[in-house]
Amino acid sequence: MADGTLHLAEFNLGILRHDWNDPRVQGFVDGLDLVNSVAMRSPGFVWMLGEDQMDAAQRDPEGPLGGNPRTASTLSVWEDVASLEHFVWNTVHRHFYERRAEWYDAVESLRFVMWWVPAGHRPDITEAMARFRHLQAHGDSDHAFGWRYLTEAQQWKTHGCAHAAE
Repeated sequence: MADGTLHLAEFNLGILRHDWNDPRVQGFVDGLDLVNSVAMRSPGFVWMLGEDQMDAAQRDPEGPLGGNPRTASTLSVWEDVASLEHFVWNTVHRHFYERRAEWYDAVESLRFVMWWVPAGHRPDITEAMARFRHLQAHGDSDHAFGWRYLTEAQQWKTHGCAHAAE
């Protein structure tokens, strides 16, 4: 739990069903700037890995994401659980989440991880993937967790992500 010196990092990882320039994912691609700008203006938002850095990490075949050209991911930091939860479930982001099956492969598999970071820390993709893999291998712990681990998080229960974002 955050105590004022910790912030909440989140990383989500998805593989698009089609290439980024395919018309079948155009609604997703067209909405990225809107969703990201809403995030950055949201109360409690701290930081997000920049688009150029994320794109480079996603395309790097030697990097922790494996270089799949259909990778779509986000790495950000929030002041607390309530701030991230509000953004995810009470803004335009929710509409994109509800359409995830149109755009992403394996929407019911693990594709989301959170962890506490010291205020001021900016995680990188290597750290994010290590946390993601830890959650995959060991389940929820203080090191890496999903919504279910956070007793103060409740909105995920009513928004149909019991499997994808636990």
